[in-house]
Amino acid sequence: MADALLTRLGIHHPIIQAPMAGTSTVALAAAVSNAGGLGSLGLGSSSVEQARLQITELKQATARPFNVNFFCHQTEPDNAPRNQQWLAMLQPYFAEFAASPPTQLTAAYPSFIEHHAMLNMLLAERPPVVSFHFGLPSQAFIEALQQAGIILLGCATNLTEANAIVAAGLDGIIAQGYEAGGHRGVFEPEQDVELGLFGLLQLLKSQCPLPVIAAGGIMHGQAIAQVLQMGASAVQMGTAFILCPESAASQEYREQLSSAKAYETGVTSVISGRLARGLRNRMHRELAADHASVPAYPTAYSAAKALHAAAIQHGCHDFAPYWAGQGAPLARALPAAALMAQLIQEWQQASPE
Repeated sequence: MADALLTRLGIHHPIIQAPMAGTSTVALAAAVSNAGGLGSLGLGSSSVEQARLQITELKQATARPFNVNFFCHQTEPDNAPRNQQWLAMLQPYFAEFAASPPTQLTAAYPSFIEHHAMLNMLLAERPPVVSFHFGLPSQAFIEALQQAGIILLGCATNLTEANAIVAAGLDGIIAQGYEAGGHRGVFEPEQDVELGLFGLLQLLKSQCPLPVIAAGGIMHGQAIAQVLQMGASAVQMGTAFILCPESAASQEYREQLSSAKAYETGVTSVISGRLARGLRNRMHRELAADHASVPAYPTAYSAAKALHAAAIQHGCHDFAPYWAGQGAPLARALPAAALMAQLIQEWQQASPE
């Protein structure tokens, strides 16, 4: 099944670079695709025109297949009193930097679920692969993309989500373990069972007919060999690519990921309104007890980004959302092509004859 998925995707090596909205770039995705893997763009927070431009630029940068990823979260009704309560809670933190919190909060970007303009753009541009995070769009959206010849992947963190992906007729399942950095693709956050990749991969392989792509904590070729032996058809790696010069990570992000801080990641919802793993910061440490007051995703993210922006004006990075998985200390600062070559060599050396 592994060879069948690689053939379907049109790639030579079983390595998918995770989309990582805000960190992935055209240059990073192109380098991975050109090295025989599947480069990805995280377009969930992009406008239609921004997404179109990145897809166009990536087509120009590589003749190889690539993946574009979209968020399919359920949109919650706006809760102005809750938003104002959260802003009031954050006000003392803004005051540290002689700044004021936003007067109101809004969702920074829509879900793909009902984003017809984004769908129409995809049907016109026809990227080779589209993947979904936080859920699935309607069957009408799925069938329209399939009729355009686009390969579809969905992210699952438990068996129920995987079964939904199978029922929807997608081509593969990205099995994302609790070790993963950033926001895992949980469909319904209140029902997150926090499965690690080791258990999740075995569970999905035993009960799902689709190819499974392993994600979460995979940082080197030996780990690639291990999950492929367990039945995965490919791997998806995010944190491993953050230190590549082609990523959009800031200098401070790179320095913290290369420091002892990488050994301490934590999961919190207070930054964005959804649980996400990153390098622990003051929001993890000082606001975790107030998670019940956090506005919905992605509305809460607007407040956190505003606070981070105010802090960095004073040289403070204590509120930065530096997403990273549990394998963060193993990240390597190599150009993407060199990292791909290293990963492939390690994987082949660790694979049984």
